[in-house]
Amino acid sequence: MPSIKHEALRCLKCKNAQCAAHCPVSTPIPQVTELFLNGEIKQAGEMLFLNNPLSAVTSIICPHERNCNGHCVLGIKGTPIEFFRIEEYISRFYLETMEIPHIEKNGIKVAVAGAGPAGITMSILLLLRGYDVTLFEAQDNVGGVLRYGIPPFRLPRDLLDMYKGILLRLGGHFRPNTRLGSNIMIDDLFPDGYKAVFVSTGTGRPNKLGLLGETLGHVHFAVDYLKTPEAFALGHKVAVIGAGNVAIDAARTAIRRGHSHVTILHFMGEEDMTANRDEVEMAEIDGVEFVHYAQAVRILEDGVRCVRVNRIVDEEGKVSFEEDYSDTFVVPADSVIIAIGQGPGADIRSSGVKLTGRGLFEVNEWGETDTPGVFAAGDIVSGPKTVVDAVAFTKKVFTKMEEYLQNNA
Repeated sequence: MPSIKHEALRCLKCKNAQCAAHCPVSTPIPQVTELFLNGEIKQAGEMLFLNNPLSAVTSIICPHERNCNGHCVLGIKGTPIEFFRIEEYISRFYLETMEIPHIEKNGIKVAVAGAGPAGITMSILLLLRGYDVTLFEAQDNVGGVLRYGIPPFRLPRDLLDMYKGILLRLGGHFRPNTRLGSNIMIDDLFPDGYKAVFVSTGTGRPNKLGLLGETLGHVHFAVDYLKTPEAFALGHKVAVIGAGNVAIDAARTAIRRGHSHVTILHFMGEEDMTANRDEVEMAEIDGVEFVHYAQAVRILEDGVRCVRVNRIVDEEGKVSFEEDYSDTFVVPADSVIIAIGQGPGADIRSSGVKLTGRGLFEVNEWGETDTPGVFAAGDIVSGPKTVVDAVAFTKKVFTKMEEYLQNNA
């Protein structure tokens, strides 16, 4: 693998850099690379951090092939620059050596609910501008899906610990094990002096298949398994139903915990998987078996009954899928993990904010809810998406939220 400096030297520093243009947070890639090559790593790190406080995270778990890496001009006829490797090195160095600047406090209190990607991003942006921030989190630590949904072999936990330290050093307050809509309601916050509330509580409730056998003792939801995999005894054969990043993470985690054989069941084809391509490849290397065009129809005591799915392409090129109930088979399994997406928790319904038909927060293009002073971003608004998408929208919401605070505080 080429060194990080070698990768930086290959960068053409394009004036109209397509890598930056196709980055959801518009990372100034040529400028950062130039600073790095000039030995100004702290300045490069600061540029990354101020543009995207979670650059140390997104550099690791972004779908690079769809964003920066996939649009590098050198990739047209050769090998694209792996800027994410440069970004990861610079960003981690910056977090490890970050000096907290003196920030004049403005005395304005803001509540942030949910310490996942959007909540961490908003908290840092607010703290850097002098706001008094209290971060509420239903779990016992910061990170949200980063800590409780992504396995440590993909995202080191010490990185998340560094973010917690930075939040506290910036003067933020952290309230763990405090769930908005259960322990505390949104209406409770304003009488205590909070001038605005930002909600980013995510979508931690797993979707169910609705099949017979789903309540059996050997059936588990991926989001629950990934929180504390050591609490589960899965046996030697594990079937994972789903084809997204959560399914891949669950499968790779199960293999690492000593289970001999893991099979992913997917009702569409390999090209239709929503998981990042590089994560699928790593799962294959780890030994995960993929069974495509398999629709689960019932969970048994010792496996999953499936029907074969036919991929149909009509004359106009439109693709559809049709189950063939005459072609059934059983995939043996000691345990079954369901990974078909997530939705918002039931506590959100008691928050007092208008919801969409999917149970998500209904907001305008700036993240404003129908309740004055209440803003939202992240998966609770969009449904499960990438971390960098959450950061990008949170930055947009921050500009409107600060405008509101300046006019109403």
